Amino acid sequence: MAEDNNQAAQGQDQKQLQFSLQRIYVKDISFESPNAPAVFQQPFKPKVSLDLNSTSEQVGEDLYEVVVKVTAQVAHAESGTTSFLVEVEQGGLFRIAGLQGDQLDHTLGAFCPNVLFPYARECIDNLVNRGSFPPLMLAPVNFEAMYAQKKQRQAEGSETTQ
Repeated sequence: MAEDNNQAAQGQDQKQLQFSLQRIYVKDISFESPNAPAVFQQPFKPKVSLDLNSTSEQVGEDLYEVVVKVTAQVAHAESGTTSFLVEVEQGGLFRIAGLQGDQLDHTLGAFCPNVLFPYARECIDNLVNRGSFPPLMLAPVNFEAMYAQKKQRQAEGSETTQ
Protein backbone atom coordinates (compact mmCIF):
# COMPACT_ATOMS: atom_id res chain seq x y z
CA MET A 1 0.00 0.00 0.00
CA ALA A 2 2.80 2.42 0.93
CA GLU A 3 4.50 1.49 -2.35
CA ASP A 4 1.36 2.39 -4.35
CA ASN A 5 1.12 5.78 -2.60
CA ASN A 6 4.79 6.46 -3.34
CA GLN A 7 4.32 5.67 -7.06
CA ALA A 8 1.23 7.90 -7.21
CA ALA A 9 3.14 10.77 -5.63
CA GLN A 10 5.96 10.34 -8.15
CA GLY A 11 3.46 10.37 -11.02
CA GLN A 12 1.95 13.62 -9.76
CA ASP A 13 5.37 15.24 -9.55
CA GLN A 14 6.06 14.55 -13.21
CA LYS A 15 4.16 16.64 -15.72
CA GLN A 16 1.65 14.70 -17.73
CA LEU A 17 2.12 14.76 -21.48
CA GLN A 18 0.06 17.58 -22.97
CA PHE A 19 0.01 18.84 -26.54
CA SER A 20 -2.42 21.37 -27.91
CA LEU A 21 -2.47 23.85 -30.74
CA GLN A 22 -3.32 27.27 -29.35
CA ARG A 23 -3.29 29.40 -32.49
CA ILE A 24 -2.25 29.42 -36.14
CA TYR A 25 -1.37 32.75 -37.72
CA VAL A 26 0.51 34.43 -40.54
CA LYS A 27 3.54 36.13 -39.04
CA ASP A 28 4.87 37.69 -42.25
CA ILE A 29 3.66 37.69 -45.83
CA SER A 30 5.04 39.15 -49.04
CA PHE A 31 4.25 38.96 -52.74
CA GLU A 32 6.22 40.80 -55.42
CA SER A 33 5.88 40.81 -59.18
CA PRO A 34 8.62 43.26 -60.15
CA ASN A 35 8.29 42.76 -63.90
CA ALA A 36 4.53 43.08 -64.25
CA PRO A 37 2.87 43.73 -66.64
CA ALA A 38 5.65 42.75 -69.09
CA VAL A 39 5.82 39.25 -67.57
CA PHE A 40 2.23 38.61 -68.72
CA GLN A 41 3.07 39.40 -72.35
CA GLN A 42 5.24 36.31 -72.84
CA PRO A 43 4.48 32.59 -72.54
CA PHE A 44 4.68 31.43 -68.91
CA LYS A 45 7.62 29.01 -68.64
CA PRO A 46 8.35 28.88 -64.93
CA LYS A 47 11.54 27.91 -63.19
CA VAL A 48 10.80 27.57 -59.46
CA SER A 49 13.33 27.89 -56.68
CA LEU A 50 12.10 27.08 -53.19
CA ASP A 51 13.60 27.78 -49.78
CA LEU A 52 12.05 26.23 -46.69
CA ASN A 53 12.97 26.25 -43.01
CA SER A 54 11.43 26.25 -39.58
CA THR A 55 12.33 27.79 -36.25
CA SER A 56 10.99 27.47 -32.74
CA GLU A 57 11.33 29.26 -29.45
CA GLN A 58 9.81 29.05 -26.02
CA VAL A 59 7.56 32.07 -25.40
CA GLY A 60 6.03 31.10 -22.05
CA GLU A 61 5.72 28.26 -19.60
CA ASP A 62 5.02 25.19 -21.74
CA LEU A 63 4.23 27.53 -24.66
CA TYR A 64 6.25 27.42 -27.88
CA GLU A 65 6.11 29.39 -31.10
CA VAL A 66 6.98 27.45 -34.25
CA VAL A 67 7.39 29.30 -37.55
CA VAL A 68 7.60 27.70 -40.99
CA LYS A 69 9.14 30.05 -43.54
CA VAL A 70 8.57 29.34 -47.22
CA THR A 71 10.09 31.44 -50.00
CA ALA A 72 9.33 30.69 -53.64
CA GLN A 73 10.90 32.58 -56.50
CA VAL A 74 9.58 31.90 -59.96
CA ALA A 75 11.51 33.12 -62.97
CA HIS A 76 11.04 32.68 -66.71
CA ALA A 77 12.99 29.54 -67.60
CA GLU A 78 14.62 31.04 -70.70
CA SER A 79 15.14 34.72 -69.92
CA GLY A 80 15.65 34.42 -66.16
CA THR A 81 13.30 37.36 -65.59
CA THR A 82 11.59 37.16 -62.22
CA SER A 83 7.89 36.48 -62.60
CA PHE A 84 7.14 36.64 -58.90
CA LEU A 85 8.58 36.19 -55.44
CA VAL A 86 6.36 35.04 -52.60
CA GLU A 87 7.32 34.60 -48.95
CA VAL A 88 5.17 33.36 -46.08
CA GLU A 89 6.05 32.88 -42.43
CA GLN A 90 3.32 30.66 -40.99
CA GLY A 91 3.34 30.68 -37.21
CA GLY A 92 1.75 28.54 -34.59
CA LEU A 93 1.53 28.57 -30.81
CA PHE A 94 1.73 25.13 -29.23
CA ARG A 95 1.25 24.20 -25.59
CA ILE A 96 3.58 21.29 -24.89
CA ALA A 97 4.12 19.84 -21.43
CA GLY A 98 5.71 16.61 -20.29
CA LEU A 99 8.30 16.44 -23.07
CA GLN A 100 11.96 17.26 -22.65
CA GLY A 101 15.24 16.96 -24.47
CA ASP A 102 15.23 15.07 -27.74
CA GLN A 103 11.48 14.37 -27.62
CA LEU A 104 10.66 18.07 -27.30
CA ASP A 105 13.22 18.97 -29.97
CA HIS A 106 11.72 16.39 -32.35
CA THR A 107 8.18 17.64 -31.71
CA LEU A 108 9.19 21.27 -32.36
CA GLY A 109 11.40 20.41 -35.34
CA ALA A 110 9.22 17.89 -37.18
CA PHE A 111 5.71 17.42 -35.84
CA CYS A 112 4.72 21.08 -35.41
CA PRO A 113 6.02 22.14 -38.86
CA ASN A 114 3.99 19.28 -40.36
CA VAL A 115 0.90 20.81 -38.77
CA LEU A 116 1.69 24.32 -40.08
CA PHE A 117 2.89 23.61 -43.61
CA PRO A 118 -0.54 22.99 -45.22
CA TYR A 119 -1.60 26.47 -44.06
CA ALA A 120 1.54 28.01 -45.59
CA ARG A 121 0.93 26.09 -48.83
CA GLU A 122 -2.62 27.38 -49.09
CA CYS A 123 -1.53 30.94 -48.32
CA ILE A 124 1.13 30.85 -51.05
CA ASP A 125 -1.27 29.41 -53.60
CA ASN A 126 -3.79 32.13 -52.76
CA LEU A 127 -1.22 34.93 -53.11
CA VAL A 128 0.04 33.59 -56.45
CA ASN A 129 -3.53 33.33 -57.72
CA ARG A 130 -4.25 36.93 -56.66
CA GLY A 131 -1.12 37.97 -58.55
CA SER A 132 -2.80 36.59 -61.69
CA PHE A 133 -0.40 33.66 -62.10
CA PRO A 134 -1.25 29.98 -62.50
CA PRO A 135 -1.57 28.08 -59.20
CA LEU A 136 1.63 27.15 -57.39
CA MET A 137 0.68 24.01 -55.51
CA LEU A 138 3.74 23.09 -53.48
CA ALA A 139 4.30 19.40 -52.90
CA PRO A 140 3.95 18.11 -49.35
CA VAL A 141 7.18 18.30 -47.35
CA ASN A 142 8.58 15.54 -45.17
CA PHE A 143 9.67 17.46 -42.08
CA GLU A 144 10.61 14.17 -40.40
CA ALA A 145 13.29 13.64 -43.05
CA MET A 146 14.42 17.27 -42.83
CA TYR A 147 14.74 16.95 -39.06
CA ALA A 148 16.72 13.69 -39.40
CA GLN A 149 19.09 15.36 -41.91
CA LYS A 150 19.57 18.33 -39.58
CA LYS A 151 20.42 16.02 -36.67
CA GLN A 152 22.82 14.05 -38.86
CA ARG A 153 24.61 17.26 -39.96
CA GLN A 154 24.85 18.37 -36.31
CA ALA A 155 26.30 14.97 -35.34
CA GLU A 156 28.83 15.11 -38.18
CA GLY A 157 29.76 18.67 -37.21
CA SER A 158 30.39 17.71 -33.61
CA GLU A 159 32.51 14.74 -34.70
CA THR A 160 34.79 16.95 -36.80
CA THR A 161 35.25 19.47 -33.98
CA GLN A 162 36.36 16.82 -31.52
